[in-house]
Amino acid sequence: MTRALVVCIGNALAADDAVGPRVHAELLEKTIPEHVTLRLLGLGGIALLDELGGEETLVVVDAVRFGAPPGTLHVVDGSTLGEACGMPVTSHDIGLGEVLAVGTRLFPERMPRKTLLVGIEGACFDQLGAPLTPEVEAALPAAVAAVLKSVDI
Repeated sequence: MTRALVVCIGNALAADDAVGPRVHAELLEKTIPEHVTLRLLGLGGIALLDELGGEETLVVVDAVRFGAPPGTLHVVDGSTLGEACGMPVTSHDIGLGEVLAVGTRLFPERMPRKTLLVGIEGACFDQLGAPLTPEVEAALPAAVAAVLKSVDI
């Protein structure tokens, strides 16, 4: 089996930004094989580079704003992230596409060969203490299934 890293990003206290922490919690309830490392980051952006260690596959889970209806599940190949929406993928510092480009220049030996974004289209990102919106909550099982499928579980 090839090594895989799953990084779930988000703020558990900020409504739909809690997508990453919620998917992370659900993945912890599953049997994760030894070849898969699961991480939770409160903030994404350039901090993601610190997590990379030359894994074959990187799966990033986060809330996104691509302009689709809330709750839409996006599974995007990392090589097309710049084309996905023409702007940073997350509200965390810089977008995933930019992070991968910087990492490739600075740390090519640590970069994954394959990157996948599993994102749920969010609607509410600015209300501390608010729960996930119903549409985003309903998309969680599909996001968990997409992560599991992407790392061959």
